[in-house]
Amino acid sequence: MRISSHFQPNVAPAYIFISLLHVRQAMKGITDADILNYALTLEHLEDKFYRDGLSNFTQADFAAAGFDATFYNNLKMVSSDETTHVSFLTAALKKAGATPVSECTYAFGVTDVKTFLATASILEGVGVSAYLGAAADIMSKTYLTAAGSILTVESRHSAYLRSNLDLSPFPSPFDSPLSLNEVFTLAAPFIKSCPSSSPALPLKAFPTLTASPENPKNITSGTEITLLTPGYTLKAADGQSPIFAAFITVTGPVFTVATPVDGGFSLTVPTAPEGTAPVAGQSYVVLTGCNETVSDDTVAAGPAIVEIA
Repeated sequence: MRISSHFQPNVAPAYIFISLLHVRQAMKGITDADILNYALTLEHLEDKFYRDGLSNFTQADFAAAGFDATFYNNLKMVSSDETTHVSFLTAALKKAGATPVSECTYAFGVTDVKTFLATASILEGVGVSAYLGAAADIMSKTYLTAAGSILTVESRHSAYLRSNLDLSPFPSPFDSPLSLNEVFTLAAPFIKSCPSSSPALPLKAFPTLTASPENPKNITSGTEITLLTPGYTLKAADGQSPIFAAFITVTGPVFTVATPVDGGFSLTVPTAPEGTAPVAGQSYVVLTGCNETVSDDTVAAGPAIVEIA
């Protein structure tokens, strides 16, 4: 089956046919150095994000937004952790004889303390899913242990931020793993340019998928939501085959039919089968023409991030 994406840029529209067996980077060619540089790419982003945020917003700004000095000082510790992660991964790559990627230029779209903290919470959650998803591809036990030790710290960051934003600090008994390309899809909108001296990584971004701002504030299983496909339309090439929304969990994707609407798709948040990981907390959903599996071979768009109570 094939999926057609009709992009609508500022120039003449182009038609792109995306096969569900589209060419992707062969995972067997990815080395431990690639994975460490992938992790370093994310850590650079988080490190710069916190440094910018704590430079742009003072303790008084946080107080005015309802956050006390203890919280502000803990954020500085979170920022320090991310800087340490950058230093550690950079040193590990150099020790292994690999060239570490450098910090890029970013645009975070943060305008106040509220948006800063909301973005921080999302980034920490993505970080957890990134390390969890990459773990299976790390061959070195030493690197695997080191990555695991960073994952647990990212998880504590996430729980702390969620708790202070009146979200459940542990909304699910399981975290959700994401593939390298799924994570890069979420990170790419923040990255505006990178130094030419940085090594090219075997990563690609899928078409953007976002949760509609008009979705209900309290989303649970059974809630109808809309996912947006900004700047393009997505449909089966035969015009008839269904498109599915797949919610990613550690025990496998949970599928639901995605119905085309103006600007995207509507769907009902599914309930995970009994005995599997629930669809809860910071959840990730992709669009696909396959309702049997989710991989970089079958993702047509996304992931989008949806907070599910």
